[in-house]
Amino acid sequence: MIVREHPSNLKLFFVMQGSVVPKIIGRIIGIVVLSMIVMLVDQYFFPLPHISIAAMGIFGVALSLFLGFRNNAAYDRWWEARKLWGGMIADVRNLGRHMSIFVDKSEDRAPIMSCAVAFAHLHRGFLRSVDVKTEIVDWVGAEKAEKMIAQKNPADSALRSMAEKIGALAEKDQINGFGQMTVSQTLSSLALAQAGCERIFTTPLPFVYSLLVRRTTYLYCWLLPFALIDATGWFTPIFAAVVAYVFFGLQAVTHELEHPFRNMQNGLPLDAMCRTIEISVSEALYRRPPEAMTATNHVLS
Repeated sequence: MIVREHPSNLKLFFVMQGSVVPKIIGRIIGIVVLSMIVMLVDQYFFPLPHISIAAMGIFGVALSLFLGFRNNAAYDRWWEARKLWGGMIADVRNLGRHMSIFVDKSEDRAPIMSCAVAFAHLHRGFLRSVDVKTEIVDWVGAEKAEKMIAQKNPADSALRSMAEKIGALAEKDQINGFGQMTVSQTLSSLALAQAGCERIFTTPLPFVYSLLVRRTTYLYCWLLPFALIDATGWFTPIFAAVVAYVFFGLQAVTHELEHPFRNMQNGLPLDAMCRTIEISVSEALYRRPPEAMTATNHVLS
């Protein structure tokens, strides 16, 4: 995720970090070249069909609405994913307070809270398809880390381990019924947040809708030069490039927001949020917390 102050008016047009321009520059250049060819052929060889600028305006409004709806849907996915991870951070902090209230011995709290850290990293590993064994070995040990990773759903395995430890404490009367119920509710909240993230991860926006918007965008940009010849003359390539930047840019931004868990510049900083959980758990166990992650070259991963 990009973390930086808004650039000045002068730098605004030259900032490439976090911009979609590098991804769509080829398409923009293609539209400019097409516009120049159409203009030159129409001027020096034979007249080409001209499209009414009013008709293209109506077409553009319809395309803008489609892109707007898709952009809103993609941003809703991104924002919901951020809220779910924020809820997980809050639940882990609440779990630490529950341990302090309901569990007397610190040696009984540590295994449960360590599994909470493992849960966060294992869930991140699933969402990003990365190996997180190194991050959880220090918390739960190599043997237990291997067992968790071997499961079909490693993050859920960490939650089950926490539930089993709470059950064992209840059998020994080291946590009362109310405490057991309270902790169980927090674990349920973590499980709901996990399921919500899995739903976003495994259910993209409908492909047919994305295909329709993409095809329509290309058609509009290909037909646009035929409408701009009369209205803009030799400025046709410039106006076509600006329109292509807007429409292709919105399309690219929507594609990034549609996948909030990917490790890219505009994705969610899952590494940093897992570190926040590590800090909260360390402080709950009265250990020295690790340093919070900071942005590198304005990028927080």
